Formats: sequence, C-alpha cells, structure tokens
Amino acid sequence: MANSKRTLFLKRRMRNRNKIKKMAAGRPRLSVHRSSKNISVQLIDDVAGVTIAAASSMEKALGVVGKNNVEASAKVGAALAERAKKAGVAECYFDRGGFLFHGKVKALADAAREGGLKF
Repeated sequence: MANSKRTLFLKRRMRNRNKIKKMAAGRPRLSVHRSSKNISVQLIDDVAGVTIAAASSMEKALGVVGKNNVEASAKVGAALAERAKKAGVAECYFDRGGFLFHGKVKALADAAREGGLKF
C-alpha cells in the first residue's frame, strides 16, 4: 500500500522531533514551518512551554511580504538570530520538522548560523 505525501511528511517530522528531544538537554528548539507562500521560524523553550523569539516572512519590517524564496528565508533566519541574541540565547537545536534540509530551509539555517546561533 502506497503512503501519501502527508503521511510521509508526518513520519519524517516525528522521527526528527523524537531525535531532538532525546538530545535536547534543556536547550531551546528552533522550529521551522514552510508553507507555499511564507516561511516562519520560532525559538521554543519546551521545558517552560514558551516561545522565546519568532520571525516570519509576513512581517512588513523585513520587506519580504508575499515572497517565498531563498532570499526571503535568509532574511527571516538573520532576523531570528538577532532576536535570539537579544533574548540571551546562543545555542539551540534545529527542528526542520518534516521539511527536507534543502533550499529555503537550508538558507534559513545558514543565515541563523551566520547571525550567531549555534546548532
């Protein structure tokens, strides 16, 4: 029986999240969500259950509203790294969810690393 794209996506997401939770050691999680029109990212403290910092391509201040490309992802990643520094976070785990580490997700991760986040 063939698996649907959604089923495969959910399996990938849970496999990735379970590996992260085993190694977390109290570090926050950098969670990425990519849709067909936007990309958003959150820095989440799973112990306290709060979002420390967030950035999205829907923010007018970033100047990439309505764009979903590699350049927009890089700007979102840089903005999140800057906000994480202000919040006092230097290390985190990268949670790509069920998305492949390629293209927009990779550009976001590289920009966040260049901004000073370690993962």
